[in-house]
Amino acid sequence: MRLIGLSVLGISLVFFLLNACTAPRSALEQVIRKGELRVVTRQGPTTLYDGTHGRSGLEYELVSRFAEHLGVRVTFLTPDSYGDIFTLLNDGDAQFAAAGLAITAARQAEFRFTPPYQQISPQLIYNSTQRPRPRELNELLAGKLEVTAKTSHSERLQYLKQQGSTIAWIENPDTDTGELLDHVADGLLDYTVADSNVFAYYHRYYPELQAAFSINEPESLAWAFPKGNDDSLYNEAVAFFKQLSSTNELDKILAHNYQHVENYDYRGTHTFLTQIQQRLPLYREQFEISAKRYAIDWRLLAAIAYQESHWRPEATSPTGVRGMMMLTQATADDLGVEARTDVEESIAGGARYLRALIDKIPDRIPEPDRTWLALAAYNIGFGHLEDARILTQKNAENPDKWLEVKAYLPLLGKRKWYKDTRYGFARGYEPVRYVDNIRSYYDILVWYLEREDTERFKTSVAGSNLHSL
Repeated sequence: MRLIGLSVLGISLVFFLLNACTAPRSALEQVIRKGELRVVTRQGPTTLYDGTHGRSGLEYELVSRFAEHLGVRVTFLTPDSYGDIFTLLNDGDAQFAAAGLAITAARQAEFRFTPPYQQISPQLIYNSTQRPRPRELNELLAGKLEVTAKTSHSERLQYLKQQGSTIAWIENPDTDTGELLDHVADGLLDYTVADSNVFAYYHRYYPELQAAFSINEPESLAWAFPKGNDDSLYNEAVAFFKQLSSTNELDKILAHNYQHVENYDYRGTHTFLTQIQQRLPLYREQFEISAKRYAIDWRLLAAIAYQESHWRPEATSPTGVRGMMMLTQATADDLGVEARTDVEESIAGGARYLRALIDKIPDRIPEPDRTWLALAAYNIGFGHLEDARILTQKNAENPDKWLEVKAYLPLLGKRKWYKDTRYGFARGYEPVRYVDNIRSYYDILVWYLEREDTERFKTSVAGSNLHSL
């Protein structure tokens, strides 16, 4: 009897262990075991886009940090239509959505959201050169309003309609906010709705567009998870955001993605766009030649030249810097530039100087911080940049991050701080504005040239179709 009892106990223990080994893993365990996080997002300046230095965007940065926290890689799914974000989520193709989604009552009934990471306002956008500013939605009866289908914007408009508003609109499932803003700028639409953070990006490209008013109270953006019995991955994401907030890291990430946009002076965009058409074609070849020689994006080199001289070869400042790239006499001598007002010499000298500064930045610093730091040195001098980086490090911040160094550069103009630096006083606020402007000029230039190529392609296709008829 004893032997039989032991056998039964042993068998029971074996079955228990086998059952424990074959028990379903939690969602978090599955992600870690597979080594992959599948996330649905959308392409755009505030979410995910392919930039000069690789993928960028707020959602890309947040998700990448979460994946690094988990020790896994990320696979991003970018569906063609906005509504497919929720389809992929419900079908289990993605673990969660990180797509600049506003928390709404309708969405909360279907999904659960992490703590919010940003506040935005949905704004009515119009073309100020074509119509007066509307004061309320009911004034739009004579105009054409279009929004992307399945968005929080369409939800809000439907709610207002139910409350008695006479507003009428079109919902387009095959477009995004960027395209709709483009249509308003071109006069194809009278109005659209854009989140304030998205409009801030596109406003640099379309200075004639303005926000009339917000169609709702401020809304919170967050990641959306499908509802279910397994909270493990969701709870880990909640803890991740709480940690980002408590360490002030979330504020730094937001500043990294938006600060240069917020600091841009929209009033200069009209002039810049005009000069892209009129002056840039005269010098584009020289930018391309010099940029290729020194392994620099020619559009970045052109953006620097615009910030320096507005593409004027004879430009001269009160301090004696001259030419397209506004080189000092000492710098020109070091670079072998004999005539600073000679376009070819100036551009080549500026490209060579920038390459030397980039190469001088420590190898451990990755892009794009490497380039932003080099641009600051182009403006203020490498020595002053090093002073600012030392101040950054002394205050327990990262001297290899442009966002953190730019906070200490202005201190070089205050005696309390510069008296203990090697190179002394400097107008440290200037390189901050300088880099922010160049980043925006570069973004606008990339956008304009890509748009120009698209229009040229459409014209070519239309001509080919006409010829075939």
